[in-house]
Amino acid sequence: MTALTLSTSAAPGLRADAIVVGVAKVTGSTSGDLVVAPGAEAVDKAFDGRLADVLETLGASGGEGEVTKLPAPSGLKSPLVLAVGLGALPEKNASFSAETLRRAGGAAARALAGTGKAGFALPVEDAADAGAVAEGVLLGAYSFDAYKEIAKNGNGAKKGKAPLVEAVLLGAKPRDKAFKAAVERATAVSEELNRARDLVNTPPNDLDPEAFAAVAQAAAKEHGIKVQVLDEKALAKGGYGGILGVGAGSASAPRLVKLSYTSSKAKKHLAFVGKGITYDSGGISLKPAGHNETMKCDMSGAAAVFAAVVAAARLNLQVNVTGWLALAENMPSGSATRPGDVLRMYSGRTVEVLNTDAEGRLVLADAIAKASEDTPDAIVDVATLTGAMMMALGNRTFGIMSNDDAFRSAVHEAAEEVGEAAWPMPLPDHLRKGMDSPTADIANMGERYGGGLVAGLFLKEFVGEGITWAHLDIAGPAFNEQGPFGYTPKGGTGSAVRTLVRLAELTAAGDLG
Repeated sequence: MTALTLSTSAAPGLRADAIVVGVAKVTGSTSGDLVVAPGAEAVDKAFDGRLADVLETLGASGGEGEVTKLPAPSGLKSPLVLAVGLGALPEKNASFSAETLRRAGGAAARALAGTGKAGFALPVEDAADAGAVAEGVLLGAYSFDAYKEIAKNGNGAKKGKAPLVEAVLLGAKPRDKAFKAAVERATAVSEELNRARDLVNTPPNDLDPEAFAAVAQAAAKEHGIKVQVLDEKALAKGGYGGILGVGAGSASAPRLVKLSYTSSKAKKHLAFVGKGITYDSGGISLKPAGHNETMKCDMSGAAAVFAAVVAAARLNLQVNVTGWLALAENMPSGSATRPGDVLRMYSGRTVEVLNTDAEGRLVLADAIAKASEDTPDAIVDVATLTGAMMMALGNRTFGIMSNDDAFRSAVHEAAEEVGEAAWPMPLPDHLRKGMDSPTADIANMGERYGGGLVAGLFLKEFVGEGITWAHLDIAGPAFNEQGPFGYTPKGGTGSAVRTLVRLAELTAAGDLG
């Protein structure tokens, strides 16, 4: 992972391969010209105060994420200047949001792949800004090449571009406790989020439920987290009909992993539950061609929960956090659950399976019921649950449902604060009737329209009485099939990790519930 340091050095004197500066377009009542953002004054001076003019001549507009490279003048020890667009400004001296800085840092870091060292002279007014730039850089520099055999040139050197090796945040305060804490936080969260991305990107032949559980066990040992893994025998003995039913058709047996981070100073307890379908073929209700090629990402919820628990431990948050990873592979075979089968869930309730491709709610239901036994202050489940949520909110925004309106709002605010696009969704009572079954207590399918809400209503049935709960449907943003943008790569994104960590931080501080 990219090494990151803070420095008070001036950009002209930094020996690096590139210097990153920010530029923006003023859209207020002023001239509307391109402007060089604060932090890059010394670089602009090296261009005789004409850096913005030079960039405009090269066609730069200052649009968000736009990258323009140009040779450095003689006054800089770096041979290259990279200008990254910060977007539109209402007025010349307006401040930049944390998310704008994150995206700028990410876009620049990605553009600098193959570079050894870069200095980032972006606007840093306070520690929060430094943390945002650091997070953007570390997330933007991410790449997944574990399965690529990189060809070699004739001289034996590897082809291809490795991630940026070192990033130096200029204008920061390396001896300031707030700045150091902000960057340390950004590093811990980014490293764990990138680990979640690695898991999502790992092909399913190498990441079955047992292998995922082993990764969790190793991380738990490293960071002092208590771990418990229930294998297929323990699941059968415990009556986890949902998890076993989903995994029944696979040669890879299911697992339920419990990760427990505890703080001696904690006053609150959060439970995070993640859907971990390591591959989803749809089961007997087989997905059509074109819908299963990326289904290795159906464990993104469990990856997010895993990463959030480890991040909470690394940050030493004063809150107890329990993570539940409901892991199974959904495959068709002679032993697979059939449409029409009835499963007896861990809670004791029975579910008629009308569609085996609505499997995520079955494994989550068992895990939510089990998590409820610990009577946490709140349960948050995370899942790539429904295509319907993608139809409603697109592929960059996740939906939030809850049995408590105030908690749903709090989760939404936390997501917005860390830069994750989310939107509150309702749980209409009238949709519950569609899941009535003549055979069992409830069916795993309901009305066709509002399918994402129906799934939320199904999960709500398994939440313990009196427990505050929220459901995050990350089906859209969990896996980016388009090109990279900002600090978001193609492939696994690590969606919801930062929201969960922020919820844990707010709970530890007594600012959530």
